[in-house]
Amino acid sequence: MTPEGLHERIERGGSVSLLDVRNRDEHDAWHIGGDGVETTLVPYSKFMAAAARGDVAATAREAGLDPDEPVVVVCGRGEASAYVADLLREEGFEAENLDGGMRGWARVYVSVVVPANVDAVIHQYRRPASGCLAYFVVSDGEAAVIDPLRQFTERYVADAREYDADLVYALDTHVHADHVSGVRTLADETGATAVYPEGARDRGLDAGTGAEFVSDGDEIRVGNATLTAVDAPGHTSEMTAYRLGDVVFSGDSLFVESVARPDLEVGDEGATDAARQLYGTLRSVFGEFHDDVRVAPAHYSDAADRRSDGTYSAYLGDLRDRLPLLMLSEERFVEAVLADMPPRPANYEEIIRTNLGRESPDDETAFELELGPNNCAVSQAD
Repeated sequence: MTPEGLHERIERGGSVSLLDVRNRDEHDAWHIGGDGVETTLVPYSKFMAAAARGDVAATAREAGLDPDEPVVVVCGRGEASAYVADLLREEGFEAENLDGGMRGWARVYVSVVVPANVDAVIHQYRRPASGCLAYFVVSDGEAAVIDPLRQFTERYVADAREYDADLVYALDTHVHADHVSGVRTLADETGATAVYPEGARDRGLDAGTGAEFVSDGDEIRVGNATLTAVDAPGHTSEMTAYRLGDVVFSGDSLFVESVARPDLEVGDEGATDAARQLYGTLRSVFGEFHDDVRVAPAHYSDAADRRSDGTYSAYLGDLRDRLPLLMLSEERFVEAVLADMPPRPANYEEIIRTNLGRESPDDETAFELELGPNNCAVSQAD
């Protein structure tokens, strides 16, 4: 079973049975989710012992597996799971191995068009393995990518080619802590102009030559479309959203199921002040937007509801009505945010240094750095 094939099966709906042969901590930290996905946990070592005893079928049945029901076996790299899938097939189970394991799953990348009343076509890219979202804006022969991932730079180039458009801008909303940015790579390989928030300079960003920096109110023209920078600090000091007509690319400030965590730049000691700054952004900056503005964030989680149009986006009015954190006073907001932060993203300090231009890992190392969930949001808005 290819990762893409598994994703398509999940997308079609119905029940999808997975057998995860990693240990529970590995599964709990990072796993494949989705509507209809049912996961059985049986460590690889247990199947090894069962094979030695000759009772693989009994072990599988005790775990709840049905020989007549298809199951996809999952591990980290697709090697241990291949062994287990072979054992199960020998015993008459309908088992398939997930090619490449969770690392293969991390290479799945899909997109959908975002409906919007603008003179442009907007694609939302989605990486199911991490919940990362990026955006492709194309208008009148020009294109821009917002929050691109280095792992998928070839995809953005190919999509620009499909529209017969020149990729003219690659923009980051902030210095990311969960994935390696593709802005530099796109600039180097396509001649696109790299665009960063002005405040990233204060964090020591080495942007190289030819980059542009934007402040609140600055405009980026892409064909007939205009992206307007919106200062939105809180998650980071330089966090910058972009407004395009009735769509706001909110980066890591406001999500469809929660709000941003405030500690990845400033640590625990600065998180309280950053949370207050985030509260001000959500009240004063986003507070000026009408209810019918569509929020298009940089992340989503398993808790997020996907719209009927296939996007992870939401109208601001709906978020105001259903996210409890947006209804709190400043003091209660800060208290709730600080009390509900998940573990920090894996390798986030090294990823930040990479995105600041202080380290230059090769492609494979960069890919390894960002494996796992993004964890850039407060766990839940309750």
